[in-house]
Amino acid sequence: MIAHDTADLPTNRLAGETSPYLLQHQHNPVDWHPWGEEALGRAKSEDKPIFLSIGYSACHWCHVMERESFEQPELAELLNASFVSIKVDREERPDLDDIYMQATQVLSGHGGWPMSVFLTPDLEPFYAGTYFPPQGRHGLPGFSEVLSRLAYAWENQREQLTEQAGKVVERMQQLVLSAEHLPAIEPAAERPRLDLVDLAADHLGRSYDRAHGGFGGAPKFPHSDDIRLLLRQHVATGDAAALGMAEHTLDAMARGGIFDQLGGGFARYSTDAEWAVPHFEKMLYDNALLVRAYLEAHQITGRDDFALVARRCCDWVLREMVDPEGGLWSTQDADSEGEEGRFFVWQRREVLEVVGREHKQLVDIYWGLGEHENFEGLHWVLLRTKPDEQLAAELGMELPALLEAIEPLRQKLFEHREARVHPATDDKVLVSWNGLMISALARAGRVLGEPRFVEAAQAAARFCLTTMRPEGRLLATWRQGKAHLNATLADFAYLCEGLLELFEVDGDTAWLDAAVALTDDVRARFADSERAGFFFTSDDHEKLVARPRDLFDGALPSSNAVMADVLVRLGEFTANSDYSADADRLFAMIEPLVRASPPAFGRMLLSLMRAHDGGRTVVITEGTGAQALRDAAGAAGDPGLTVCAVPAEGVSAEVAGRFPLLAGKTAVDGQAVAYPCQHGTCSAPVQNADELAQLLG
Repeated sequence: MIAHDTADLPTNRLAGETSPYLLQHQHNPVDWHPWGEEALGRAKSEDKPIFLSIGYSACHWCHVMERESFEQPELAELLNASFVSIKVDREERPDLDDIYMQATQVLSGHGGWPMSVFLTPDLEPFYAGTYFPPQGRHGLPGFSEVLSRLAYAWENQREQLTEQAGKVVERMQQLVLSAEHLPAIEPAAERPRLDLVDLAADHLGRSYDRAHGGFGGAPKFPHSDDIRLLLRQHVATGDAAALGMAEHTLDAMARGGIFDQLGGGFARYSTDAEWAVPHFEKMLYDNALLVRAYLEAHQITGRDDFALVARRCCDWVLREMVDPEGGLWSTQDADSEGEEGRFFVWQRREVLEVVGREHKQLVDIYWGLGEHENFEGLHWVLLRTKPDEQLAAELGMELPALLEAIEPLRQKLFEHREARVHPATDDKVLVSWNGLMISALARAGRVLGEPRFVEAAQAAARFCLTTMRPEGRLLATWRQGKAHLNATLADFAYLCEGLLELFEVDGDTAWLDAAVALTDDVRARFADSERAGFFFTSDDHEKLVARPRDLFDGALPSSNAVMADVLVRLGEFTANSDYSADADRLFAMIEPLVRASPPAFGRMLLSLMRAHDGGRTVVITEGTGAQALRDAAGAAGDPGLTVCAVPAEGVSAEVAGRFPLLAGKTAVDGQAVAYPCQHGTCSAPVQNADELAQLLG
C-alpha cells in the first residue's frame, strides 16, 4: 500500500489492535470496532444491524475497497449512522471467517475477500457479498446503494430480513454438521478401505489440465496435498499416471510466474491456467505445503530440481519471514507503492541493463523476454516457458553449462530488485501456520541435509510452546509482545504435526511429550461426543451462530485430517489404542462424504494411508554408521516412512514407559543399529545399510 503520513489523523477503535490488517484501517473515518463484547453489545442496545468486513493484510481488493469506500467520509457517514461496523482479520479469526464465508456463499453464490456481511444484532446474516465498488459498475451494485437499501429495509422491512437470516443460519448449521451425511459411529469403528484413494486419484485425473498441469482452470491454485496424494498413490500402487500428473504440475509451477524465479517462494495462485501471472501475495502456509510436496517428489523421483525449489522456498522463509523472537511471520503483500506486483515485475530494458546486453540472447530465451509482455501488456513476470533441457537445446548448450551461466544473472537481478520498495509484510505470528512451516522446515532439513532449516523449525516450535502459552493454554496469534485469542483445532493439529516432524529429525522426546499434551487437550475440549472427530473451536469458545467443523480441505488442509494423522502417529509411539481408535472413528464417519466428493479430502486420505501402513517406522540409534543407515532409509523413496533417532545407549526407562516403540533400541558395540517397525512391532535389527535399503525397498 502507499505510505501516508497519518501522524495527525484521528484514530478509531482499531488503533489498539495488534493485527496489521486492522491497523491499516485505524485512520478510516468509519467507526470501526474489533469483534468483541463492546461492538456486539452496542448493536443490541442501539438496535442496529452489524456490517462485518473480513479480510487480510495481503488482500489486494481489500486495499482497493478501503481506498474507494472506507476512506471516503460520505460512505463512512452512511455506515456510522445506520450500522455497527466490525472489522475482522480472517487470519486471526478463522472461525468467524469460516462461518460467514458459508453465509456469503449461501446468500450470493460465491465467496472471497474482502467479505462484506450484514448481520442482525443476534449475529444472523441477512445480506452478503465480497468487493463492492463505491458506485455500481460491471453488474455490481454500488456500496452506497447497498448501504442505503439495507438501512431502509432494516427500518421498514425487518420481518423479511430476520426471516431471511433465520433460513440462512439453518442452512449454515446443516452445512457445518453435515447431519444428513455423518452417521453415529460405534466406539470400535471399522477403518475404511483404501479404494477411497483410488476414487480420489480418478477424480483428480478428470479435472487434470493435461496441457498446463494442475487441476481445473483459471484462477489456478497449487492443490499441494492432492499432489502429495498422487505421489503416495504411485508409491503404494506403482500408478504411473498418478506420478505423471504430480510431476507435470510441479514442473509447470516451478517454471511459472507463480514461483518467484529470483527470490524463491510461491505466490498464492495464478490468475491464468498457465501458471504465468500470479496474484503476487506470498503466504507462509502455501509455501509450507508446497515445500512438503516438492520434497516428497524429490524423494520419490530423485530429481534435484525439485529439491532446489524446496530449498529456495525455505531460503525465502529464513531470509524474510523470521521474527527476532523466533516465530514466523504470516504474509507478504501483493502490492507495493500502491500497485499490484510492482516489486516483482520487470521491463526488458531494465533486465538487460542489469545483466549486460552481452547476455541478451540467454535471458530472452531463458526467461521468455523475446516475446510480448505478459503482465498488463507493460511488464514482464519472469518465468520459463519450457523445461530447462529444451531451453538449453535452443541455446545450443549443455544443461549444466546453462544452469552455471544463468545463476550469476539471477543473483544480479535479485540484488537489483532488493533495492526496490518491498511489499509490506504482515508480521503477526499464527500458531497454525507456524506449525505447517515447522513441519516443512524440519523435513527439508532432514532431506536436504540443511541444519539451518532444522534450527529455524526448532526456534519456531519453542516460540509456540512458550510465548504462545503464557498461562499454560495455547493461544492463536502474537505480535509485538502480545499473544491473544483462543487457539483453534488448526493451531493444535498443525503444531502437533510440526512437533512430530521435529522429533524425527533431532530425536528430542520433549517434542513428543508436547505433542501428547496438546493432543490430550484437543481430545478433552474439541471432541464431538455425539459423532466422531473434532469441532474447530473448543467447548469454552464464545457462542457463535454455528460451531464450525473443519472436515474439508480448502486453502489449508482440514484440521481434522491433520489431527487424524497425529493420532495415528502418536498411537504407534505410545501404544495408546485410544488414539488410533479416535482416528479410525473419524475415518469411518467421513467415509460417506469422501465417497461423494473424493478430491475434497486429499489430506484425510493421506492420513488414512498412513493408518493402513501401520505407522511404518525405522528407529536408528546413534553410533558408527548411523548416517549410512539414515541415507539408506531416505533412499527408499517413501515419504510416508517415519525415520527417527535415539541415543546409542537407548532411551531412559521413563521415556520408554511413555513411548514403548523406542524401548530397547540400542547400538551394538558402538555400531549404529536400525530397527524397522510396523503396527507397533519391530522386526530384527539391521546394521548394514545395503540390507536396510533392500528391506525397505
